[in-house]
Amino acid sequence: METTRRTLLAGSTVVATGAVLGAPAAQAHTPPGHGPKPTVVLVHGAFADASGWNDVAARLLRDGYPVIAPANPLRGVASDSAYLASILATLGGPLVLAAHSYGGILVTNAATGNANVKALVYVAAFVPDQGETLLGLQTAYLGSRLNETALDFRPYGGGVDGYIKKEVFRDVFAGDVPRATTDLMWASQRPSDVRTLQEPSGAPAWRTIPSWYLVARNDNVLPAAAQRFMARRARAHTVEVAASHVAMIAQPAVAVELIKRAAG
Repeated sequence: METTRRTLLAGSTVVATGAVLGAPAAQAHTPPGHGPKPTVVLVHGAFADASGWNDVAARLLRDGYPVIAPANPLRGVASDSAYLASILATLGGPLVLAAHSYGGILVTNAATGNANVKALVYVAAFVPDQGETLLGLQTAYLGSRLNETALDFRPYGGGVDGYIKKEVFRDVFAGDVPRATTDLMWASQRPSDVRTLQEPSGAPAWRTIPSWYLVARNDNVLPAAAQRFMARRARAHTVEVAASHVAMIAQPAVAVELIKRAAG
């Protein structure tokens, strides 16, 4: 349990190291004549934080990729997308954006008009078209176990946050991750304002930026059928894996390989 705790809570250290030291590492590991590797921006979704990308970030850093995994405010589609866009505007050189779950709607919006973004990678993520909502995409196909009965609602000054209940967290969110890990994930989950579910998306970046998609076949949050539909519509290069919603935690090597293909 203590080892698991140290691994998960070390996320900020891993990510900070990538942000500060990633660029020199990329230069050092890049073969002559191939140019610098793109910066990989890892965007987390709701009920999670950037530590969910730890294993992926560590592998990318080891292979010489600059990495940054910013904190997602989880306050609203438009405001969160604007926040991510402001971070992207500070990053020079080519960028590859990899997003999980709710993070998908953010990269879809934040990358629009940014010429530095060369590829989008969606990991069990939402890929909306203009005007679509998270709730509409999630409920268009049967299979999601994330509904009102699975959530605890807690008001705050600006609205209402939703948290996945402890008794269903592992089954709904991360059924193939060890229970000791999912207990910690539940305790540290970051909620999302429930208004994000019905906030329409803007002009999609995937119409002009090449996309890749990792379908999680055993996903109990976003049904695999919905993922396949969105991936097809975006003409994404698609890979499937037998994994829960947190495919990048359960199958980090597969996620890394797809990101590296997109960065290719």
